[in-house]
Amino acid sequence: MMIRTTLALCALMAVTACDDATQAVDEAARRSAKLAVSEIVATRFPVVPKALITPFTDCVIDNSSAREIGTFARDAVIGVSDTTAALVRTVLERPETQQCVVRAGVSALGTG
Repeated sequence: MMIRTTLALCALMAVTACDDATQAVDEAARRSAKLAVSEIVATRFPVVPKALITPFTDCVIDNSSAREIGTFARDAVIGVSDTTAALVRTVLERPETQQCVVRAGVSALGTG
């Protein structure tokens, strides 16, 4: 019985450590992805006021799939391109992203 309890505890600790590692990798990818998206918003979307670049970026990241975040993170390292800009546009076209942008804009501009 003691061995089963010990094995169960070890398995639980391994799963927890794995979850922590996965979360750390996800957070690192999101931080890198934000750099690429922020650069795209600042350089390719000149109508976005500087005060809204971070909220727009956050909305894009929050509404991107894991694969899209991976693409953005890669582009943060190798450099953004027209493909990166097209992906940002794709994410911005999603209703959830548009709603997020409106909420973020109202909040950032203090008009809400």
